[in-house]
Amino acid sequence: MADPDHPRRTAAGGSPSHFDERGQARMVDVGAKGETERRAVASGRVRMAEATREVLFRGAAAKGDVLAVARVAGIQAAKRTGEIVPLCHPLPLTHVRVDFAETADGIAIEAEARTVGRTGVEMEALLAVAAAALTVYDMLKAVDRAMEVDEVRLEFKSGGKSGVWRRAPGGP
Repeated sequence: MADPDHPRRTAAGGSPSHFDERGQARMVDVGAKGETERRAVASGRVRMAEATREVLFRGAAAKGDVLAVARVAGIQAAKRTGEIVPLCHPLPLTHVRVDFAETADGIAIEAEARTVGRTGVEMEALLAVAAAALTVYDMLKAVDRAMEVDEVRLEFKSGGKSGVWRRAPGGP
């Protein structure tokens, strides 16, 4: 039983929605919510040695086209989020995009997920980035086991009652 003197609180001051009044994990009931267009964008990085970056962007990896496989992995992960993250609702996604950009220390990954529904697509975008990053790591680990998956985070979300949220420039 939950201790009323120690309520669960989020950084924003509200209670986490995935716990009931007794502190038990639950799937949020979104049945009464209206359907709206929902969009989320997430980003992340894979840091790697310069030689590894050259292998990646020259298309010289022994396992094949790393970015093509990572893009498909990200899209597939977004589509299966409800199966992978225990309390997420399975969503009919209308769009998933996974893009890559070369950086001085590796690769930047950005994913966008969209749906028309009763709950957001933040987890789908985040999982797409994470799966794409892990696929890059998997396909290049024979070259560089010291790679680091880093900074997987939400950048933007829109739709629903809470409206638009955007990460502040230079913010955490």
